[in-house]
Amino acid sequence: MYQGIGGRMRNVLIALLSRPDEIMLEIGAGGELLVARLRAVLAAMLLLLPLFNALGGGSVKETLIGLGGAVFVNVFSQLWLGLARRQRRYRWLPFCTAAFDVTATTAVLAMLAVQHLPAGLNSLIVWCGYLLAILMTALRSDGRVTLFSGVLALLQYGLLVLWVFAAAGSPEDLMSSDYGAVTIGSQTQRLVLLAMMTLATSMVVYRMQRLIEMSGTDGLTRLPNRTWLTHRIPRLFDAVRRDGGSLTLALIDLDHFKRINDDYGHRLGDRSLRHLVAVLREQAEPSEWLVRLSGGEFLLVMRKPLGTAFEEVDAIRRSVAERPFEPGRGAEPLWLSFSAGLVTFPQEGGDLSRLLRRADQRLQRAKQSGRNRVVARDL
Repeated sequence: MYQGIGGRMRNVLIALLSRPDEIMLEIGAGGELLVARLRAVLAAMLLLLPLFNALGGGSVKETLIGLGGAVFVNVFSQLWLGLARRQRRYRWLPFCTAAFDVTATTAVLAMLAVQHLPAGLNSLIVWCGYLLAILMTALRSDGRVTLFSGVLALLQYGLLVLWVFAAAGSPEDLMSSDYGAVTIGSQTQRLVLLAMMTLATSMVVYRMQRLIEMSGTDGLTRLPNRTWLTHRIPRLFDAVRRDGGSLTLALIDLDHFKRINDDYGHRLGDRSLRHLVAVLREQAEPSEWLVRLSGGEFLLVMRKPLGTAFEEVDAIRRSVAERPFEPGRGAEPLWLSFSAGLVTFPQEGGDLSRLLRRADQRLQRAKQSGRNRVVARDL
């Protein structure tokens, strides 16, 4: 049982440390903007804390430190907000802002410790900045950012604790009428709480990733689906515009798929689709994307010009036609084929819907011409 639990936790950790898929990255980009807006609101609210501290009888130094930290956070929160509006261009931004949130908390605690050692470790309001920093990473939907933020908080606060205990000349230096006594036990508890918050937030992110992964994956073939495509294709279009070249979309439809379902049943129809997918994956290049749109319809996305893509898809078509599908022991093999319509970006359209419409027109022409063929140009 323990080995099973260890194996599952290892799989969770691997998933959290892996680069998210395109849907998660897209959601993470929106999450980063949400975090930036939330940070700006919280930063504005931080300006009230020094005022309340002064009204509550706090020292002038503490008030000035709190005010300086709040102003610093407000300035940078506006900078992060501006960058988050174009987060797609800055893949490093979630890690940078997460590091800022954690480090800003550590910096304020360190400044408090300089003027009064117990304040640096027992200032609960400032310390909660770590918890907020870790918690907000859940909005980014990236387990790497959550683990990075949590580990960084543990390291920075652990070093701060060591520094404060080393700087104390006597036990009396760690005692305060305002902040209470600083003890090894209480600081160990805070480190444990940081680890617990990191673990809990990581599980939230992992669960969110699995749910979104299911929404972007076809259950039968385990291929990306239309939802995944709508999130992925804008990045491919941007790459083509930036680097030049062409992107060819091949709309592929299994011939007579409805007849297979009607004559042999949906279970065998599903197996015929998996057979087609196996051949398509085997023949397509590793850098190409195969997406299931619906029924027996698929989209092969190729980073190559129309002529080269036509040769590849036609070769795949011949391979499918030469490899019969075996329904079962003693059953007659089924000879499958597909028809396809090709279209290229940006020459024949600037958005996905227009390209798919044009590809479908060519696909229908291939079917009307007898099926088992590829059409790449209009007549």
